Amino acid sequence: MKKVLAFKILLVLGLSVAFTSCKKSSSSKNSSRATGWNINSKDGGFQYNSDFKEQETSPGLVFIEGGTFTKGRVQDDVMHDWNNTPNQQHVQSFYMDETEVTNAMYMEYLDWIKRVYPPSDENFRAIYHGALPDTLVWRNRLGFNEVMTENYLRHPGYGEYPVVGVSWIQAVEFANWRSDRVNEYNLEKAGYLKRDAKILDVSSDQNFNTDTYINAPTLTYGGNEEIINPDGRAKRNVRTDADGNETNIYATRETGIITPKYRLPTETEWEYAALGLTEVRSFNLYRGRKKYPWDGQYTRSGKRKTRGDQKANFKQGKGDYGGIAGWSDDGADITNAVRSYEPNDYGLYDMAGNVAEWVADVYRPIVDDEFNDFNYYRGNVYTKNALNEDGSVKIVTVDDIVYDTLSNGKVVARNLPGEILQVPVDENETYLRSNFDKSNEINFRDGDKRSSRYYESFNDDENDGENKSTTGKMYNSPKHNTTRDESGKIVREYDKGNDRTSLINDEVRVYKGGSWKDREYWLDPAQRRYFPQDMATDYIGFRCAMSRVGSKSKSKNKTKS
Repeated sequence: MKKVLAFKILLVLGLSVAFTSCKKSSSSKNSSRATGWNINSKDGGFQYNSDFKEQETSPGLVFIEGGTFTKGRVQDDVMHDWNNTPNQQHVQSFYMDETEVTNAMYMEYLDWIKRVYPPSDENFRAIYHGALPDTLVWRNRLGFNEVMTENYLRHPGYGEYPVVGVSWIQAVEFANWRSDRVNEYNLEKAGYLKRDAKILDVSSDQNFNTDTYINAPTLTYGGNEEIINPDGRAKRNVRTDADGNETNIYATRETGIITPKYRLPTETEWEYAALGLTEVRSFNLYRGRKKYPWDGQYTRSGKRKTRGDQKANFKQGKGDYGGIAGWSDDGADITNAVRSYEPNDYGLYDMAGNVAEWVADVYRPIVDDEFNDFNYYRGNVYTKNALNEDGSVKIVTVDDIVYDTLSNGKVVARNLPGEILQVPVDENETYLRSNFDKSNEINFRDGDKRSSRYYESFNDDENDGENKSTTGKMYNSPKHNTTRDESGKIVREYDKGNDRTSLINDEVRVYKGGSWKDREYWLDPAQRRYFPQDMATDYIGFRCAMSRVGSKSKSKNKTKS
């Protein structure tokens, strides 16, 4: 009896200590270590998500833990490009699409545009047509490929195949659209947006944009209060402060609900993810070099069950796009369905073969000798929100959609209704800064006057006279001009200059990885090529990436409570 009584007393004491500890922990978590004030008080004051654990993995992505590697180290250079200067890089942790963006995924994007900006409306026709992939990329003057021209994008038989015929610009616009749709859904689940408004209430003048919601939430969905301030306030923790004002009506970055944006991976990120170096790591050292996303020096599997099977989809020789039918075949003649081959150690599929992939970087044949060794990237163009005279952000309406006429005459929309108009940063952001000094930094130390061997002028004005000792000596590719006359007809003016020496300019982007149309040589993740950003092919697709916020690792170095 005494033992039972003693056990009950110990149990009560244990529960009391645990309750006190939990209460103390909860209390300390909601009090400021800076001021001692309460955080998330019902009476108002500072509101912050103190329960946030880590960034959730967004749809389609896998986590890539960052680290150090040697970028640009290739096994072979039979092309003698010498554009892969090896350099040690550190990559911050990020996320990347498990597979290439498929036809089905891109069709969902086209369906949304068609519903919100119907092409039957003359005001919106260019939006839908500008987003359409170029299906004519399949045509060849001496080949019969009409079945792909007519079916590859839309037929469900190709639904899980990687989308092609998409330019770099179109890939960027898809990533922007995807960011908005994912955040729109996250806010709906959290109770900040009306349920199913994304389908039932969306229109050209009433839709969702992430930046608009963060900067001016009352202007989201055209200011429709029923959508942006729905019932169910308890779910999103709406409170009333001492003065009777409601707080927490709209989600902010502090809630942790709004994710970073989908985007194209940088070249450094893509190469790091493709290599999957965890496979050849021993403790804190790499025990060798990798030629492919998989370990080993061969393209065929050495495993007992799959011995002899090709590990990627590529061109095996002249007139040989898949091998002899049967055992030796790689399973595809053109592209193949994603996940048809084994993933690399990060869980990424088709990082070699199938289709080559756009990355974010502007192409240069060299890596600057003073390259940044942390998240290297060339292509930064810094912008800021345009403001109205009253200081509010300027929202694009259906009457001032921003279109861009590409060099091939195609028109694409670059700013859609509901988005915040972007303008270049100016002296307010650059004055006395040491890390950047202008809006467009694409040519930093590479192609501006100071980096040219012909630089002699002491005048910093880039537009001074006809001095051609600038970029023209280095990256002077043909400049074809495409405009429209008063009737809307396309006027094409071809550059017929005889002094052009390069195909490189600030509008060519890097693409990585071999494709179904490439030989084995291009399967090396360090190989790099370039293509105009406003043109498309039948062998270049893309996948999206997303930055990681918070901890570098998902499993290590957790803070002890």
